[in-house]
Amino acid sequence: MAAAGAEAAAEEEKRLPEGDPESGGDSDDEGDSDSSGDGEDEEKENEAEIQRLEEQLSINAFDYNCHLDLIKLLRQEGELVKLRRARQKMSELFPLTEEIWLDWLKDEIKMASEISEREKVYELFERAVKDYICPEIWLEYAQYSIGGIGQEGGIEKVRSIFERALTAVGLHVTKGTALWEAYREFENAILETAQPAPGSIPSPEQQQVLCSQLEKIHTLFRRQLGIPLLDMEASYAEYEEWSEEPIPETTIKNYKKALQQLEKCKPYEEALLGAETPKLAEYQAYIDFEMKAGDPARIQLIYERALAENCLVPDLWARYNQYLDRQLKVKELVLSAHDRAVRNCPWTVGLWIRYLLAMERHRVEHSIISEMFEKALNAGFIQATDYVEIWQAYLDYLRRRVDFTQDSSKELEELRSAFARAVEYLKQEVEERFSESGDPSCTIMQNWARVEARLCNNMQKARELWDNIMTKGNAKYANMWLEYYNLERAHGDTQHCRKALHRAVQCTSDYPEHVCEVLLTLERIEGTLEDWDAAVQKTENRLARVNEQRAKAAEKEAALAKQEEERAEQRKQARAEKKASKKAKKTRIGDKRKADEDDEGEWGQEEELPSKRHRGEGDGVLPEEDMEVETGLFGRSENPDGPTAPKEKASTSRKDIPKVLHDSSKDKVTVFVSNLSYTMAEPEAKLRELFGSCGEVVEIRAVFNNKGTFRGYCYVQFREEEAARQALALDRTAVEGRPMFVSPCVDKNKNPDFKVFRYSTTLEKHKLFISGLPFSCTKEELEEVCKAHGNVKDIRLVTNRAGKPKGLAYVEYENEAQASQAVLKMDGLTVKDHVIKVMISNPPLRKLPERPEPGRASLALAPRHIYGARGKGRTQLSMMPRALQRQSNPVAKAENGMVQNSPAASSDPPAEPKKMSNADFAKMLLKK
Repeated sequence: MAAAGAEAAAEEEKRLPEGDPESGGDSDDEGDSDSSGDGEDEEKENEAEIQRLEEQLSINAFDYNCHLDLIKLLRQEGELVKLRRARQKMSELFPLTEEIWLDWLKDEIKMASEISEREKVYELFERAVKDYICPEIWLEYAQYSIGGIGQEGGIEKVRSIFERALTAVGLHVTKGTALWEAYREFENAILETAQPAPGSIPSPEQQQVLCSQLEKIHTLFRRQLGIPLLDMEASYAEYEEWSEEPIPETTIKNYKKALQQLEKCKPYEEALLGAETPKLAEYQAYIDFEMKAGDPARIQLIYERALAENCLVPDLWARYNQYLDRQLKVKELVLSAHDRAVRNCPWTVGLWIRYLLAMERHRVEHSIISEMFEKALNAGFIQATDYVEIWQAYLDYLRRRVDFTQDSSKELEELRSAFARAVEYLKQEVEERFSESGDPSCTIMQNWARVEARLCNNMQKARELWDNIMTKGNAKYANMWLEYYNLERAHGDTQHCRKALHRAVQCTSDYPEHVCEVLLTLERIEGTLEDWDAAVQKTENRLARVNEQRAKAAEKEAALAKQEEERAEQRKQARAEKKASKKAKKTRIGDKRKADEDDEGEWGQEEELPSKRHRGEGDGVLPEEDMEVETGLFGRSENPDGPTAPKEKASTSRKDIPKVLHDSSKDKVTVFVSNLSYTMAEPEAKLRELFGSCGEVVEIRAVFNNKGTFRGYCYVQFREEEAARQALALDRTAVEGRPMFVSPCVDKNKNPDFKVFRYSTTLEKHKLFISGLPFSCTKEELEEVCKAHGNVKDIRLVTNRAGKPKGLAYVEYENEAQASQAVLKMDGLTVKDHVIKVMISNPPLRKLPERPEPGRASLALAPRHIYGARGKGRTQLSMMPRALQRQSNPVAKAENGMVQNSPAASSDPPAEPKKMSNADFAKMLLKK
């Protein structure tokens, strides 16, 4: 009754509104009514939200974030009974984090006043310390137990808890010291109570108690000083000050050895302190170090520390469980780790399989193993093949239980029943969810047939199973028929072997020759003349039909290839005609221009033709790339011999800039920036301001064409290499409405395969790929849709080079479980009248372009180097003289933004070609 009254009082206190008139305030009535109304509205909203969360959990009990939200709301509302129930349900499904456990324990400690309630808190602590190795929970447990020291056996119980805590986390390099000190303080407090009154002489019993207590404290000091812990020096100095006797030589020796061990551990601890979450690489390095040392307790502790921070990493659990299975082999420890693994990562089938094997290995009761298998089936795997694997593991376990020396047994019937259930489960449950059974080759049925044939001597049942396998679309595969033939050969008779091969010859479509050969071999060894003749006739007829079918297929393929060649020839002729018409048009324009030049009396004074607009750039003008011959990374230098009036006007601000050659030795401190707007005003100043946050910028080399128009890319050189690495993080930053591309400065002549792609191209089970989004969908709107199914870490909307959306997005969740739930809930969802498709991110492999043979020039690539990335524009005219167009030398490839001009033809091949500037071209043309 007292406990119920205290609980009700506490609940009433939590529910007491802040604006209660009885609190002694002279508040305004109107203000009170407003605050009361707001409070009622908020309470109604919270109740509705609580109801919604409870309904959602009734549909999907494995929604981790939903559990957290419900617990938070119930705690806020003071609903203690519902809060306990919600925490209990969550703890049954998932291991709880340190923060959740501490909140729960503190709430229960406040309410516990009687002995029976304290016992419930003790039970809660016992559950908490089993989920993860948490020094803070152990310390809280030990300190709470001190409150019951007045009960019978209270002191021994406290000591027992402290000893268990030291076993669990006493080796923790950074947090273990706090437990050792708390234990010593407790023993010192016991020592103070055992001291005799001042001036009195202790009795022999008291003297014995004092000596015993002093020895306990000495032992604690010596044990602690033999373990590598932070601030060991302070503990040693404290021991020296506390002890009235000299420190034993053995203790000093162990202390020095622990100090040396601490020095070896410090780099790994410092790496963990400085690393960002998840710290997997740092923890793995630490684990490897401890594995070499070989101390099982320390190996177990560092694994537990890593898992406390990375509890949703299946590979880490798998490595830890493998170590426990193969090295420690302690039943309680092994099974506890496996249980925590599948509760943290229930979607990982490999962890469930290892758990079932460990339970069998440690001879756990059959009913418990079967119950665990049923839990695995409800874990929500994300692939159909996962269900095949877990069924196969369970069937293997059941098969090992059967004594096949008996004709019939309970275990054998259970095995057959499980095989039948597995086949039905894959056909109905799995196929309904994934649109496939996950077992197209019927491996489970094949294994069932092998068990029946080899272990039960029941070939009739095996034949029935194989007949069922063949009716599921496997009759066309030669390997399936040969598998059945081998089974008949080993456990059946020749008649059924012959019958199987005759059916195989008739049905096989992938390798009929192989099946025919096996049939002929059988008849050659065991058949009669009639059998041989029948086999030869059947195989010849079959192979004749196969060859006829293949000939027809080849003719059809040849006809298609011929059609494709004709279409290619037509396209080639169309291109040639189009090219000829353009050439004729250029000739007419060239004649007119020549007449204009004669009238003006000086070459180079022609009027500029209107240049085409760059797609997606508004009023920006794309320069005629045929006229571009860059002389440096800064742009173009002055043409001293024949500068045209329009060019002088367009590039007045840049004609005094000297020619700057690219220094490849500074590539490590340089980044290449592209996809910038052609209309960007003062790109150097704009980019200096943008990249200044990464480090000291030495130089920005913006690339301009011959008219002084910015070409949309540049080079940014830093003082330090680290600054260049930080600048890469600005990749895809929006600049004037376009995503700016930032990549390392690499010479693609030396590294032709170099390509920068910052995103993963492999399967990522925690990331979703969404297609079919409306182009107007923003990142915030998509996040609002996705966050209802889990904690969204990042969203990336895919855009084109102009920054326009493509209706695609990648959404990253915290773990695989949330991602798999989001796929189930969001696939087929309607967003702004668009039906979206959602799947786990698994980009297809990119097809690499075929490389031309060495020594053979690639004609298809040449125009891109001459005319730019998009080829020559429709309205652009080639301004290069015909004398230069006839040069046989291949056009040099642009290297890091600097175009190397083709050298003039020379009769001496070994001679070093001379690089020609724009001025050199003008001089040569004026001499003609």
